[in-house]
Amino acid sequence: MRLLLVSDTHLPRRAKDLPARVWQEVDRADLVVHAGDWTSYAAYDALAGRARALLAVHGNNDGPELRAVLPEVARAELEGVRVAVVHETGAAQGREQRMDAAFPDTDLLVFGHSHIPWDTVTPRGLRLLNPGSPTDRRRMPTFTFATVTLASGEVRDVELHELASRA
Repeated sequence: MRLLLVSDTHLPRRAKDLPARVWQEVDRADLVVHAGDWTSYAAYDALAGRARALLAVHGNNDGPELRAVLPEVARAELEGVRVAVVHETGAAQGREQRMDAAFPDTDLLVFGHSHIPWDTVTPRGLRLLNPGSPTDRRRMPTFTFATVTLASGEVRDVELHELASRA
């Protein structure tokens, strides 16, 4: 199962639309995972309308309209992998230990908020992935998103994709 991971799209404030390369990956993905901060219902509607399947949460910049349709935490079991999505995990320091405690029944946790890509494994074996942002790079040199393959109960082929621009 091929997953596309995105977060912090901040549409239309940071960009008018997702980059063309991200839309290409939407079309290839079995499931799109969005870790919040859409900032417009139109962005959610466009992605939900095009993705084969969507697992998504609201972020701290998402208003009542998005909070009405998106949870704070989303969960699914996919290819034998227990996946959770949340927008914010707090400070980088101590993140692995906090997430082990907060998500004891999870194998893969996708999160956003910082706009900074993150890929670590906790002491318990929980994989933590933040795809960064394809539209608002903040302090990062490039815009980013990630793809992941899930198979036979394992997280495989995690790849961070860099974009030189939002176009």
